[in-house]
Amino acid sequence: MSIMLVALVLLFVFSALLLRIWGSPKAMERIPGSLGWPIVGESFSFISEFSSPAGIFSFMYKRQQKYGKVFKSYVLGRYTIFMTGREASKILLTGKDGLVSLNLFYTGKQVLGPTSLLQQTGEAHKRLRRLIADPLSVDGLKKYFPFINNLAVEMLDQWSGRKVLVLEEASTFTLKVIGNMIMSLEPAGEEQEKFRANFKIISSCFASLPFKIPGTAFYRGIKARDRMYAMFDSTIAHRRKGETFKQDFLESLLKKHSKEVSEGEDDDKLTDAQLKDNILSLLVAGHDTTTAALTWLIKFLEENPVALEHLREEHLTIQRNRENGSSLTWSEVNNMPYTNKVINETLRRATILPWFSRKAAQDFDIDGYKIQKDWSVNLDVVSIHHDPEFFPNPHKFDPSRFSDPIKPYSFLGFGSGPRMCPGINLAKLEISVFIHHLMCRYKWKPLEKDDSVQPTLVRMPKNKYPIIVERV
Repeated sequence: MSIMLVALVLLFVFSALLLRIWGSPKAMERIPGSLGWPIVGESFSFISEFSSPAGIFSFMYKRQQKYGKVFKSYVLGRYTIFMTGREASKILLTGKDGLVSLNLFYTGKQVLGPTSLLQQTGEAHKRLRRLIADPLSVDGLKKYFPFINNLAVEMLDQWSGRKVLVLEEASTFTLKVIGNMIMSLEPAGEEQEKFRANFKIISSCFASLPFKIPGTAFYRGIKARDRMYAMFDSTIAHRRKGETFKQDFLESLLKKHSKEVSEGEDDDKLTDAQLKDNILSLLVAGHDTTTAALTWLIKFLEENPVALEHLREEHLTIQRNRENGSSLTWSEVNNMPYTNKVINETLRRATILPWFSRKAAQDFDIDGYKIQKDWSVNLDVVSIHHDPEFFPNPHKFDPSRFSDPIKPYSFLGFGSGPRMCPGINLAKLEISVFIHHLMCRYKWKPLEKDDSVQPTLVRMPKNKYPIIVERV
């Protein structure tokens, strides 16, 4: 097996070398930039910067100073055009007239399945997005609020006086919320454990090498995906037999699927493959980003005592104005103005998704350069979020900057355009509920100072942000 793996790696390297020799787009020569070393390009520099406290900001800044807002590179096995600025943001994220499509890595495409919302374009994308929009709307999320609120209280009850790895706790909280919302999974038990174990394997394989042989991360990810789909199949079968009925996301999709088809109604039906692919897509899209956001928010607050005390006062005021003994209400969680500013500033400073990867669906021009169909084009979000023209003193954590309207396409915490994060309301609800109970109960101190990040697609603190917690 080890000999086979070495042979496959050598084949991959040889193929990459041939690609570098014969596959470099001639038209790309007109675009400034460097393709770096043979075979690896600028990948080592990119990965090294990606894991640093500043993330890829340094990588981008150096090249923007040298080449301008549009430059070429060869990273992670791809010839890529990087671009930044509000104009690039508008062009790439609005997807006007099918200009660009999402550009997932091969492993991500294989794991998520061909009917995933993340792989659709044009009318197919619009249709799927419409079908999943209602359960993720503010009104649609209201029925999940009691579960989210109770789970936050139960988890935080266990924090007092002990060491906490915030990233691990945030991950557990987020995954239990999504599991319950999608298919009414209980927060504890055998099914929950299988669900979490499979999901973690799936989540860790998205940027792995595309070798589907036993022992590789990609192989383990595909197997975990198959086990997850078997769980979905079993739940769907029980629901269709009428053995169980739940008011969850899966049930809402099954209702659409089971409609009697008449003229004009077929557009609301989903196949089983579409059901499973898009449930998994929501799990993947909703877990890592919210987990990271909640972790960074708690970290930034401890480092910025003025913002921390302002936020704590907002939540203590909510608590004081409530009748004795009563818990957080739906109306209260929708009236937390400073909390919303803190969430936005966290997403700006951390820039959890440092770049948005797209593929040109047709030729187009930007900043005087012609981008050709099928080229990989990456929007540098970090530089946009740290542009002093729109965010003065950009490296300072300052939630008050969101007191005034933000220029369009300058803040991309939840994306923008037709591919704006469909789970924006769920993410804000989860974070707001958790932070309310945290502010009203605890203060905390980090157990170590470490600003390095994990070398993953979603930026997360490498040390998982360990803290010690005590009552306020």
